[in-house]
Amino acid sequence: MGETKNNDARTVYLDDELKSVFNRQWEIRKKAKKLLPYVFLNRSGTEQLKRSDKKWKKACGSAGIGIRLFHDFRRTAVRNMVRSGVPERVAMMVSGHKTQSVFGRYNIVSEHDLNVAAAKHATYLDSLHGHNSGTVGHFGTLQEAQTDT
Repeated sequence: MGETKNNDARTVYLDDELKSVFNRQWEIRKKAKKLLPYVFLNRSGTEQLKRSDKKWKKACGSAGIGIRLFHDFRRTAVRNMVRSGVPERVAMMVSGHKTQSVFGRYNIVSEHDLNVAAAKHATYLDSLHGHNSGTVGHFGTLQEAQTDT
């Protein structure tokens, strides 16, 4: 049994920066002879951290980003994975979302995303051989159309 909300364990791959942070913390623990199976320890390093809300608020203040909910970073991670080209199914496995509908609530589409999509679509259409979409002209009103006949 895992320790996640739905009790499913997940494998998490760390980038080089996070591996470095974890390795540094592990070395500190080894020197202090406090080798516990938890990533985040209490102040004395004797057991797992129970509450992190005060430290989190302090860290947000120190970073000058205002108060953020830690859970907001899950949404940011989902959005960044999708924007970087990670297939949605893989991003769902990383984030632990089991259904497309819940995943969709985290994968927020912004105005910027819509603009990028339009530009990519235009580039694709321009790349087609023999493609000439032409220009859509003024259609006029129904009244103008009736008088033209």
